[in-house]
Amino acid sequence: MRSRHIEAQGHRGDSSSRGFRASVARCSATTLLCVLAAAGVAAQPPRPVYLVIPFENASGEPRVHWLGEASAVLLTDNLAALGAAAIPRDDRLRAFTRLRVPPVAALSHATVIRLGEVVGAAYVVVGSHEVLADELIVRARSIRLDTGRISPELVERGPLSALLDIYGRIAWRLVPDSPVTAAQMEQTYPSLPAFEQYVKGLLAEAPETRRAFLSQALRLAPDFQRARLALWGVHHGEGEHRAALAVVGQIPADDRLGRRARFLAGVSMLHLGQHQAAFEAFSALNRESPDPALLNNLAVAQLRRAEAAYPGGRPVSYFGEAVTLDGSDPDLFFNLGYAYWLDRDPQGAIYWLREAVRRNPADDAAHYVLGVALQASGSAAEAAREKELARRLSSTYADWEVKQPGVNAAPRGLERIKLEIDVPAALRVDAAVVAAEQRDQRAVAAFHLERGRRFFEEGRNEEATADLRRTVFLAPYDSEAHLLLGRIYLRTGRQQDAVEALTIAAWSDPANADAKALLEQLR
Repeated sequence: MRSRHIEAQGHRGDSSSRGFRASVARCSATTLLCVLAAAGVAAQPPRPVYLVIPFENASGEPRVHWLGEASAVLLTDNLAALGAAAIPRDDRLRAFTRLRVPPVAALSHATVIRLGEVVGAAYVVVGSHEVLADELIVRARSIRLDTGRISPELVERGPLSALLDIYGRIAWRLVPDSPVTAAQMEQTYPSLPAFEQYVKGLLAEAPETRRAFLSQALRLAPDFQRARLALWGVHHGEGEHRAALAVVGQIPADDRLGRRARFLAGVSMLHLGQHQAAFEAFSALNRESPDPALLNNLAVAQLRRAEAAYPGGRPVSYFGEAVTLDGSDPDLFFNLGYAYWLDRDPQGAIYWLREAVRRNPADDAAHYVLGVALQASGSAAEAAREKELARRLSSTYADWEVKQPGVNAAPRGLERIKLEIDVPAALRVDAAVVAAEQRDQRAVAAFHLERGRRFFEEGRNEEATADLRRTVFLAPYDSEAHLLLGRIYLRTGRQQDAVEALTIAAWSDPANADAKALLEQLR
């Protein structure tokens, strides 16, 4: 199956891989550094990743409540400026949301350690701020997750007007071995008043209030481009894509945030239906430095064109290149499978959508489109199972089927646009959270599989079936669960159901000789 769809592995990928092999061949076999250089592998160990939690307001003063989030924003940026890897605010908030943890400072150490483990951090930074008269006192500790060791408390104080410098000193003490000098440490905030308006804009819940704070930050500091990016986010979230495009268009291309601004401009163009302009913007950025998010969005631009032909390349080619660059993101696999379905290639869709649900078993859209593709290919029972999984995960598909009775089709517009660019592998938080969720699901699935196995051995078919179905809901391709279900169906005279279950068992694990033997007996 994979060989039939090798095109998805790259429309330009062959030339790059040939270049890599040629560069390695030119090196001496004994020269390890040359090989590493050809592969783009750094000789240095990966940097430890920091997660900074909003600091607690120890004084309880409402006027400085905004400092809790400001602490996390400042320390994250300062750590990154010092050469450490720090999880950005947007990723932190997404992780908190997915884990159903409130994004506040008053969290137990056990909770913040769990959060750090889930997002792949090596250190979690916690602390508090206190204002006495006009003096600011900041306390911080780092927790090393592999040992559970908590650092001695770091304390810095000074006038409230020196807030930016105080957090800079805290960052220096957290990573004292940084080779970055004070002169090299970039100041990302122009003034304390502008920074205060910026953070209040990040914290505000109502879009109008967020716009007001961020606009005030820009009036105080017209070159404060971070505030423009945040304002783009407000407009984008409200569907105001023309306003969003106008905002990021004000960021100079040569600014340090210029590449990100051009990327977000392309996203706005996609939403405005300016597909050719978006394609050209993403192509130019990708020529400068390839990135899976760029390749993904290039494919989306192609997918949304009205033309039957794809000038510049087929969507599956760009999605395939994105998967090659980042094999950990389930969204990329979903987009690739979905593009194959829209390209009227059910087998290609089935292959890549199965890869998507392997990586994220809770992806309702992937299960549904997989069910549609399976039904189109004649696998009716497996298709029904996938669609049922999708309906149990989301009511969207039941509503869709009511509107389209008897039609085996997938909704349009399911492709997923990426909003982040140039994210290092160590900071791909969504993939880390999905992996953690999968570990939890596997643990629960293993519990139900053991119960199902025990009930099967005791001849309690109904109880065994219930637990085994729960297992395959949590782990759709658990070969043993499908094998046991097949045996129960044989035991109870449901031969067609047994064939379907045993087929999935054999596909999920080619080494499952029992499933293959039973299938041979039934054919």
